[in-house]
Amino acid sequence: MRIHLRLLSISALLALAACGESAPPEAVPSLTVSLASPQLREVTRDVVASGAVEAWEEVSVGVELSGLRVASVDVEVGSVVAAGDVLLRVDDRTLASQLAQSDASVREAQTNLETARRRAARVRELADERLVALQDAEQAEAERDNAQARLNTAIASRDAARVQRDFTVVRAPVSGVVSARSVQPGQVVGAGGELLRLIRDGRLEWRAELAEGDLMSVGTGTPVQVDTPTGPVAGTVRTVSPALDAQRRTGTVYVDLPDPGPLRAGMFAQGRLALGRAQALLVPNEAIVRRDGRAYAFTVEGDGRVRERGVAVGATHGDMIEVRDGLDADDRVVARGAGFLGDGDLVRVVDSATVADAANADARGAAGPDAEATPATAPAAPTGAGATREATRDAATGTLAE
Repeated sequence: MRIHLRLLSISALLALAACGESAPPEAVPSLTVSLASPQLREVTRDVVASGAVEAWEEVSVGVELSGLRVASVDVEVGSVVAAGDVLLRVDDRTLASQLAQSDASVREAQTNLETARRRAARVRELADERLVALQDAEQAEAERDNAQARLNTAIASRDAARVQRDFTVVRAPVSGVVSARSVQPGQVVGAGGELLRLIRDGRLEWRAELAEGDLMSVGTGTPVQVDTPTGPVAGTVRTVSPALDAQRRTGTVYVDLPDPGPLRAGMFAQGRLALGRAQALLVPNEAIVRRDGRAYAFTVEGDGRVRERGVAVGATHGDMIEVRDGLDADDRVVARGAGFLGDGDLVRVVDSATVADAANADARGAAGPDAEATPATAPAAPTGAGATREATRDAATGTLAE
C-alpha cells in the first residue's frame, strides 16, 4: 500500500512539473532595419596628412649700428609694407654731426688741391724757362698729387659717414607683412639683433610629413585642400622634399597657399592631397560600426538574421565611405541601426530608412515608460563578432531575446 501511495505522489509531482512548463516563445525581430547595396563609383584618391602652416619666407630686420637709441617705430604687427618703406628710425644726431665734419674735411681737401695744382703749374713753367731747379718743379707736382690723395680720402670718409647716417632709417628690404616686433621707442639697440620680422609677400605655405609610400605618389602641382573651421583652403604642392628622415622614413611636402583665408603662421591643420581618380566600393557611413578599433558591417542572410563582417575602410566621400576589403558589390548591408546589432540578431527588413525609423519608434511607444530606460532599438552592443550580450526585453512583445 505504501509503495502504491509513493508511486501516486511521484506521478502527481511529475504532472505538476509538466503543467508548470510552457512552450518556448516564438523568435521575434529585435530591430527594424533598411538595407543598402555597396555602390561602385569613381572617386578622388587622396592622402590625409597633418602639418604646420608656416611663412614661405621670413625676413629678420635689425640695425647695423650699436649703442644708439630708437627714435620711432612706424609699423605694428600686421602692418603691410612695401619694399623701401620706413620701419623705424634711430637717433641720428651723433652721426649727422660726423657727416658734417666729413663734409668740411672734403671742402678743405678740395681747396688744398686747387692751391697745389696752381703752384705746381707755376713751378713747372719756371723750370721750363730754367729759372728754378727741375727738382723744385717735381716737388711741387708731388705735393699736388698728395693733395689729390687727401681729397679722395676725405670723400671716402664722407661717404662712409653718410652711409652710417642712412643706417639710422631702417627700411623694409622686401614687401610683406610684419609678423613680429620686439622693439620700442627709446630702446638702445645693438647691431645684429632682430627688431622686426616680415613674412615676405604675406605668403604662407602648409608643410606636412608623409610616409615614404605616399610621398612617391605626390608631385609638384598636386591639388591640396587644407581644412579650416570656416571651410577648406585650396593649395598646390610647390615642392617635395628630395630627402627623407632617416629615422622616421618620412618626407615633407611644401604646399603653396595663394589665399590662406583664416590660416595663420604657426597653426596646425589637416589636409588632403588629391592623387587622382579611381573606382571604389562605397557604402553609407551609418553602415559601418567601429568596435575595439576595428570596422564592421552587417549583412542580412536569408533567414532574416544578420552576420557581422569585418571590413577595411578608406576615405569618406560625403555621406559615403570607401570599403576596400570585406564586402562585394552584390552584398546588402544594414544601412540604418547597425550600431545596435550583434552577430546573429533577427531583424525585420523594410524598404527605406524612414519606414524603419517609424517602426522602431512605434515599438518604443508600445513598450511604455520602461522603454526610456532600455530602448528596444538599442540592445547592449557586443564587443566584437560572436561576443555574448545580455538578454534584453523586446518592446513590442515583452519577450526576452538573447
